[in-house]
Amino acid sequence: MLYEFDHQHTPSLAAQPTHERSDEQLMAGIKNRSDEALATLYRRHTPLLRTIIARVVNNDTDVDDLLQEVFVEIWNRVGSYEEAKGKALGWIVTLARRRAIDRVRRKQAYFRAEERLRESTLGAADAMHVSTDREAMNGDTAEIFQRILTTLPTAQREAVQLAYYSGLSQRDIARRTGIPLGTIKTRLELAMRKLRAGILALGGRAEWHLAHS
Repeated sequence: MLYEFDHQHTPSLAAQPTHERSDEQLMAGIKNRSDEALATLYRRHTPLLRTIIARVVNNDTDVDDLLQEVFVEIWNRVGSYEEAKGKALGWIVTLARRRAIDRVRRKQAYFRAEERLRESTLGAADAMHVSTDREAMNGDTAEIFQRILTTLPTAQREAVQLAYYSGLSQRDIARRTGIPLGTIKTRLELAMRKLRAGILALGGRAEWHLAHS
């Protein structure tokens, strides 16, 4: 596959003086571990590569870091460059673009993971508050809830236990029991109505909210 890059949207390059070594000659020098060849390549193409990278990452600090990484990669991977496949500059630009795109993807993945962590941390904090509230319920209220639960029809009671004690979703309950999802929804709705009515009648509105949390 030939090395290619978009000349139309990159800064125009001044004609290379005939007495200077070509990019391909510099790459050959780098293959022979010539620091001077790498330095020459760096001076020659830094403006172009900086522009290309900046179009992807749009952050000056990242641009500087990536520019350094690109030339380290050139040094380390120069053996994979094949002059027969295209110009050296096309190969170099491809490295730069891939590095820049990878940096953006890693940052996006990091921010998504950070957001998930933040949400899960908040969820854990909320759960802790709920747990504390439940512990604050007096024994009478808990006893009322359990007593009303035992009065439910077996099918409704089992659905409540799977949902609230085993933490299963309605779909999970349907899959586990082999009962249609619509039936599970109906059983839970009927059960919660009865539980709410019983707790409100015996324990009051505050106790219902704590028991239902």
